[in-house]
Amino acid sequence: MRKVSLVVLGAVLGAATVSLGTQSRFLSSLPASAASSDTYRSLNLFGDVFEKVRTDYVEKPDDQKLAEAAINGMLTSLDPHSSYMDAKSFRDMQVQTRGEFGGLGIEVTQDDGAIKVVTPIDDTPASKAGILSGDVITAIDGENVSGLSLNQAVDKMRGAVNTAVTLKIQRGTGKDPFDVKLTRAVITIKSVRNKIDGDDIGYIRITQFNEQTFDGVKEAIEKFNKEIPADKFKGYVVDLRNNPGGLLDQSIAVSNAFLDHGEIVSTRGRNADETQRYNARPGDISKGRPLVILINGGSASASEIVAGALQDHKRATILGTRSFGKGSVQTIIPLGQNNGAVRLTTARYYTPSGRSIQAKGIEPDVEVQEDIPAELKGKDDTKGEASLKGHLTNGPEEHGSSAYVPADPKKDTQLIAAEDLLRGVKKAAVTNPAPAVPTSAPTAPTPAPAVPAPGATPSAPDTPAPAPPAKIEK
Repeated sequence: MRKVSLVVLGAVLGAATVSLGTQSRFLSSLPASAASSDTYRSLNLFGDVFEKVRTDYVEKPDDQKLAEAAINGMLTSLDPHSSYMDAKSFRDMQVQTRGEFGGLGIEVTQDDGAIKVVTPIDDTPASKAGILSGDVITAIDGENVSGLSLNQAVDKMRGAVNTAVTLKIQRGTGKDPFDVKLTRAVITIKSVRNKIDGDDIGYIRITQFNEQTFDGVKEAIEKFNKEIPADKFKGYVVDLRNNPGGLLDQSIAVSNAFLDHGEIVSTRGRNADETQRYNARPGDISKGRPLVILINGGSASASEIVAGALQDHKRATILGTRSFGKGSVQTIIPLGQNNGAVRLTTARYYTPSGRSIQAKGIEPDVEVQEDIPAELKGKDDTKGEASLKGHLTNGPEEHGSSAYVPADPKKDTQLIAAEDLLRGVKKAAVTNPAPAVPTSAPTAPTPAPAVPAPGATPSAPDTPAPAPPAKIEK
């Protein structure tokens, strides 16, 4: 089986070499032959090592795990964002990007080994059953959760819609635990939350970019237009702090909600003919009202696409601290036959002015630091893309910034500064004027998203920016 697999792989590589040779008809075939010979030697070496491990290792290894580890090692050697996902990880990723799953509707975190409820999501089985913030889940279907990781506990609470699960809840110290039986339902991850601040500012918080995000932003804008009188409406605050990214098409759609023309982002692969440009379509649904975007060291990937596009078009004032600096695009390529998928870096993205933020980040127009509590000082910074081993280089680089956001809005210095800016309470100093978008920038019609391989899903996926302490139960 090993020899057959190696022959098939070699044939694919050989075909690629022949194709290149045909296109470069004036070049000697010697370099191509040498490269092909080196490839075969490397594949034979891998096969020899694999066989030695199988036959001579002190304990009998799992062949599938060995192969998956080898694949993942190859991909992770490329950059921090390329990796192999087994079938389960691939399904989990699809659930995350769809924003819907069968579950209970609880945000949970792990505190000193205990699985603690952060909050029940409104109108879900958990909230209807009376689960409260601060409850500790001690057992799931009779199995003690002690010793389980957060992900393992979450997996046990997931399941098919209309199936039952029993949680043992400890509420308060010194009280007896009790059982709560719940029936799983379709849970929608709310990636967008909104509220009216005062009576004149529309606040939109985007936690990630999944398939629900643009609809959530559109719904929020429509709500504000109905509920805030036009003569009072000062503008929008869009909060992208600690948003690790998500789907490329959703970041483009959200940017387009505040633009009616011009380029939003371009992606450039290895070859010039792989360049894709995405342009805004007419119709600024925000009606051109003033806009402030909040970013910090945890804002990455798709968040940076939105901030960069609106900054370059001078449509928004970017306020906060430098973003993470993930300027690459990954494509999820399913492998079929329940073999999972490959997450592969296929392009870099560029803002409308042509700048790459890879390992640099978005510099805010107005830098505002949060007041960091003494106990968190030194622990609040993200190192940024530039600190990740094996990251794609990009000339002079910048490291990350603080990712701290106070839980109490009254202590949120950045949010207060954004609202003051919109209300004209005080004039904030612009520390980093946005570069103008070149007048010669291409204005080709918006192309369809590139499809690098059959069944592939173009995306600007998650970054290694620190995840928030709460994890959504799925």
